[in-house]
Order: sequence, then C-alpha cells, then structure tokens
Amino acid sequence: MELGKRKELILAAIVEQYVKTGEPIGSKMLMTALPISVSSATIRNEMSELAEMGFLEQPHTSAGRIPSQKGYRYYIDYLMNKYELTAEEKDSLRRELERSAGNPDKLLEKAGEMLARITNCAALATTPADEAATVKRIEIVPVGTKLAMIVMMTSTGIIKNGIARTETEITEDMVSNFYQVVSECFIGKPVSNIGTVMIQTLVASLGSMALAMSPLFVVLADIANHAIQAEIHLQGEQNLLNHRELGDNIFETLQFLDEDEKLERAVSSKKNGLSVLIGKENMYRQLENTSMIIARYNILGHDGGAIGIIGPTRLDYAKLIPNIEYLTELVSKFLTDTFEE
Repeated sequence: MELGKRKELILAAIVEQYVKTGEPIGSKMLMTALPISVSSATIRNEMSELAEMGFLEQPHTSAGRIPSQKGYRYYIDYLMNKYELTAEEKDSLRRELERSAGNPDKLLEKAGEMLARITNCAALATTPADEAATVKRIEIVPVGTKLAMIVMMTSTGIIKNGIARTETEITEDMVSNFYQVVSECFIGKPVSNIGTVMIQTLVASLGSMALAMSPLFVVLADIANHAIQAEIHLQGEQNLLNHRELGDNIFETLQFLDEDEKLERAVSSKKNGLSVLIGKENMYRQLENTSMIIARYNILGHDGGAIGIIGPTRLDYAKLIPNIEYLTELVSKFLTDTFEE
C-alpha cells in the first residue's frame, strides 16, 4: 500500500518526533516539524485517515498519535533516511573492536557489549553454527602431570577447549603421539565427524597407548560437539528496564532472553543481510512488544552468525541501523583476517 506524499511526510514526522520525545504527537507540533506548509485542520484530517488505515494509534489519555507497528514498518521500508556515520565515528568503532581481534569469542562478546552501550538495548552475538565446519587446528597443553587442556579451532572461527584427566603421567611421547593422530585423523576433516563411534574406533587402534590416551580423545569429542552448536553472547538485558514502553511485558521478555534455544531459533530464522522485525513480526509472543534488528556476519565469504539488538519498537532506526551494519562489517573483516592467517 502506497500513501500519498503528504501522508508520507506526516507519518515520517510523527515517527521521528515520537522517537525523540516519547510523547504522542499532535497537529500543532507537526505544523512546525513538517517541511511543507499545511493547516492544522488538514493535518488532523490526514492523521485521522492514517489512524483508520492502521499506521497510527491514539493512546486513551491523549489527543495526539503515536506510530503503530504497521507505521514503523512503512517508515523503515519507504521513508527512512539512514544516518551516515562520520569518518571519526567509524574510526572510533573500529579501534575499539580491533582490540579483541584475533580471538573470535572475545570479538563477538565485545561487539555485543558495544551494541548494548550504543543502542541502550539488549544486544546479542551468535557464534557460527555450521556442521560443515572443518578442524583447522588442535593443540594439547599439559597443565599438570595428569591434566591437559585440549584446544580446538574450526574453520568457522570457533575456539573450544576442555580439560582431560589421564590415568597415567602425560609424557613427551604421549604428546607426540597425540599430534600424530590429530594430523592423520582430524585436521581438515568435518568437525561433525568427531563423535563417540569415531573415537571408540580410533582408541581401539592405539594398541598399548589406548588406556593412557583415551581421555584426551574423549574430551576432544566433547568439545567438537559444542563447537558445531551456535552459542549466544547476550549483553545489556538490564537496558530494557529503561524503556517504559515495554510496560508489564518487560519481565516476560527478560525471562524469554534466558531461554537460549528459543532465542537462537528466533535469531537464526533470518539469513542474509540485515532484518528488522517489529512487534508481531517476531516469531515468539514474548517479543510482540519489541523490535529485533539482526545482521548476519560472514567469515571468508560464508555465513557465520549474527549480531543485533532487542529493544522497544520506539527506536531511532535511522541512527541505529547504520551502527549495526558497520559493526557487522567490522566483525566480518576481523574474523576473516583471523582465519586467513
């Protein structure tokens, strides 16, 4: 549905003024905010029609109007003039984020932390979930006579580790044999191949070393299983308490954010580029009063995961979306650089 030019100008002005003030917008305020000269009576008529069409709502206690979810959708799709980040703003974001470059988990956590601060919303970042990921590197780090840390790095940027406790002392020969097996059986192979059956078969082939080395490979199988599952880094949930628009639903929303499986499903349902889900466009009832802005990052040209925010529907979309897009671009670059090394 396309609106006439005057209705579009009025809708855009109402959205932008409401985002700034949080108060219902009346015709008198619009007279000064519009770029065209229109009488108060004409504005009131246009606002009434926009309300009848479902683009505006009228709070019970006010003569003014606020955007509906449908109004925000039309504004974002057709009317919004996105803010352009300055060179200084881009440089500041890049310098802050690159301090965590080289460690994918810390990089994603930092990106979420920055988004939570910039947007005053709950921010999230998901690790890549890709069963086609391959093993890039495996290290063993003895941390005691019978304790060793096993570290795995995958082709999609995941680093996982676990502690193995052995029955016998960890010797140089054991470490050497471990790396030989890793080189022959794991490097470059799909992470999803590393399971109980494979490990049992492998251990059975180790002969006299089987008893001593089996704990190392059992831990390896465990961290491989975790490596192919997406994890969510959530930051700034307490920011949602600052938004009175969320009302009594805030507690239900906060409880939902603790349910990693549902939250990950809601985020991963959107692929490619940037998605803005407003209110009931979200797949879960607990998010019906929120907006979710999700952007996908990539690693070496392949889909990696997502970063984004959850907040009220009253958001400065024109300003926040460019920040999210640029942070996503930086995350893609830093992760790609890490795995090209």
